[in-house]
Amino acid sequence: MKNIKLFLTDVDGCLTDGGMYYGETGEEMKRFCVYDGMGMVLLRKAGIPCGIITSETSVIVKKRAERLKLDYLFMGVGRQLDDMKQTKLEVCQQLCQELGISMKEVCYVGDDVNDLDILAAVGYPACPMNARPQVKAIPGMMVLEQEGGHGAVRELCDRILAAKEQNTEHYF
Repeated sequence: MKNIKLFLTDVDGCLTDGGMYYGETGEEMKRFCVYDGMGMVLLRKAGIPCGIITSETSVIVKKRAERLKLDYLFMGVGRQLDDMKQTKLEVCQQLCQELGISMKEVCYVGDDVNDLDILAAVGYPACPMNARPQVKAIPGMMVLEQEGGHGAVRELCDRILAAKEQNTEHYF
């Protein structure tokens, strides 16, 4: 984990609990865990760029990315069920090419079928405890102890930072 040069995550089910909340007038709301956000802030302070790749297009997600000062935000990407222009994997490959890094130096957090291709391609795939069984079955998958939107991303960030500090590759 000491060799991670880019940290990316999905939103729904990873940074949120996956629930869809609507107010009385139909406005959409999401619940984000502040611990997850702080984890990404700490990774950025340690020199690891962070970003979001999500299939949705949402002002809420944009505001969250801006508040955390994330390096990258890709929205409207990669629903395998839709006819979107790019997959999450293609966006990640393009970003790696721009940064001059390998897919093996990327950590990606995903939880559902639209994350399968990117999770299978990165060097450090991870998922929340409540991810779909197909996701958990990916070889090399780190299944976190926490659920999505309840500190799973922070758990992973803490592990990455500890591994960098101890100069080790272990997930422990």
